[in-house]
Amino acid sequence: MSNNQPPPKKATSTENQPWIEKYRPRETVNVLKKTLESVSFANQSPHADTLNQTGTGKTSTILALARDIYGPEAMKTRVLELNASDERGIDIVREKVKNFARVTVSSGVSSDEADSMTMDAQSALRRTMETYSKMTRFCLICNYVSRIIEPLASRCSKFRFKPLDNTSIKSRLMEIAELSDLQTIDMLITVSEGDLRKAIMYLQSAYRLHQDEVIQPDAIVEIAGVVPFRVKDFYVIQQAVQRVTREGYSGTQVVSQLHDRMLSDVELTCAQKARMSESFGAIDKALVDGSDEQMQLLKLLIS
Repeated sequence: MSNNQPPPKKATSTENQPWIEKYRPRETVNVLKKTLESVSFANQSPHADTLNQTGTGKTSTILALARDIYGPEAMKTRVLELNASDERGIDIVREKVKNFARVTVSSGVSSDEADSMTMDAQSALRRTMETYSKMTRFCLICNYVSRIIEPLASRCSKFRFKPLDNTSIKSRLMEIAELSDLQTIDMLITVSEGDLRKAIMYLQSAYRLHQDEVIQPDAIVEIAGVVPFRVKDFYVIQQAVQRVTREGYSGTQVVSQLHDRMLSDVELTCAQKARMSESFGAIDKALVDGSDEQMQLLKLLIS
C-alpha cells in the first residue's frame, strides 16, 4: 500500500464491517494493564466495575479477558453480553440475567452502559449478584459511576480507565492503516480527544470518502465537525459567527475549542483563565438548555 491511502489490511469478507469491531483487540496482551492481569471470572475474583469516558477500551478489555479465560468457543455460552442502553429494564434482570446465572456454572455477565439501567433494574441486579456470586461474576461497564446505586457499586472492584495517550492511539491507527502523513495522524489524535473509537470511525469515514485520494488533515477536520479557526481580527466577529453557524457547526463545539485554546495560551494569567472559564461555563449551560447558538457565541466573543 502506497501513499497516504488507508484501506484496511484485510478487505475481503469483512469489507463492510465497522472498523471499530473489525479491529477490536482480541487478546488481553493487547489491552490489559498490570492492574488487570490478576482479574478473572474465577470464583476467587471480585465483581468488576470498569468506568470512565467512551473509547478508552473498557468493553474490549472485558471481552478479551473473557476470551482468554473461556476460549473463543466456550465464551459464546459462558458469557452473557448485555447493552444496558437497549436492555435497561427490570424485566431483563429478572428473566435474561437471572436465568443465565442460574443455569450456567462458572460464567460471567458483562453489562455495557450499565449506568443507563433504571434504579429498579439495578436493585434487582444487586439481589441477583448476591444470590449467584458463587458461580457467576458480573462486570458493569459504565461512563458515569455516580449513576450506579451505592449497594451495587460497593459490591464491585472499580477499575478506572484513563483516556488513551497519543502514542497508544498513533500506534493503533498505524496498525489499522498505513498513513505516511504525520499531520493526518496528529489531526486524528487531536479531534478524537483520547477516544480511540472515535478516531477509528473518523478514519474509516475518511477512507470511504477518499478511497482514490490522499487523505489530508482538512478532510479529518470536516468529518469530525471541528470548527476551523480562520478568524483572527475580532472586529469581524459577527460575520464570523454568522458564517460558522450557517455552515452548520455546533455551538458547543466552538465553545469547546475556544476553551481548549484558552487553556493552552501561555500569555494568559491564571486569574484571566479563571474569569474566562466562568464565561465558558455559563455559555455552555445556556447552549445545553436550548438557547440560540448565534446569540450565545456573540455574547461569549464580545464579553
